[in-house]
Amino acid sequence: MCKIIAIANQKGGQSKSTTAVNLAVGLARNGKRVAVVDADPQGSCTASLGYKEPDELEITLATILGHIIDEEEFDPRAGILHHEEGVDLIPANIELSGLEVAMINIISREHLMQEYLDMIKEDYDYIIIDCSPSLGMMTINALVAATSVLIPVQAQFLPVKGLQMLLHTITMVQRRLNKSLKVEGILLSMVDMRSNYTKDIFATVKETYADTLGIFETYIPMSVKASEISAEGISIYAHCPNSKVAKAYEALTQEVLAK
Repeated sequence: MCKIIAIANQKGGQSKSTTAVNLAVGLARNGKRVAVVDADPQGSCTASLGYKEPDELEITLATILGHIIDEEEFDPRAGILHHEEGVDLIPANIELSGLEVAMINIISREHLMQEYLDMIKEDYDYIIIDCSPSLGMMTINALVAATSVLIPVQAQFLPVKGLQMLLHTITMVQRRLNKSLKVEGILLSMVDMRSNYTKDIFATVKETYADTLGIFETYIPMSVKASEISAEGISIYAHCPNSKVAKAYEALTQEVLAK
């Protein structure tokens, strides 16, 4: 069965796209068939996989969901891009923002992405959804379509404090729209263990959420290398395979596979 993991946090700058790319490539490196769905109108994940002008792409997630809304026949595999590191990509661009507004008046609007992924999931072992930094309709769609949600959180006070709003949304989706949705765990990112402040945040998160949501044993260290890969259009494994970040994402991949 295909496992669909939504990478979600309503705050920006939490390494969602970086995590989506490197987790996807990490899974592919372990022999899994993997697709990445860019569900962010900013197209961050699309750009991170080397497509620097997402607005010029003819077929994107917005195009596909538009076909479903209009009940048009279409090839669900058309427009899927193939990255050199072994993952497929369903890209996104700014058109997704307009579509999200149009979805307000659509019946069963929360299930559009689920309907699309049902068409292609037999081709994959894992589908990773990179959510937008909001709790809008596109993120709700991702949570409805997903089997689990992975929550990257920057190891600072405000991002951690903002977790409550996201967890409320996840609980609402579990109660009303996707009873089988699980929380994969909280992933602490941009961690600098040389700082006592960071260590205190780390301890607070573990104390608060370890028993209820689960915390990944792996954390992603603060590194310039991680920010460079977005400009390169490749994963950390191709950019700097021996770095601490590459080893951290490989450890994260093994934790996900173990689940």
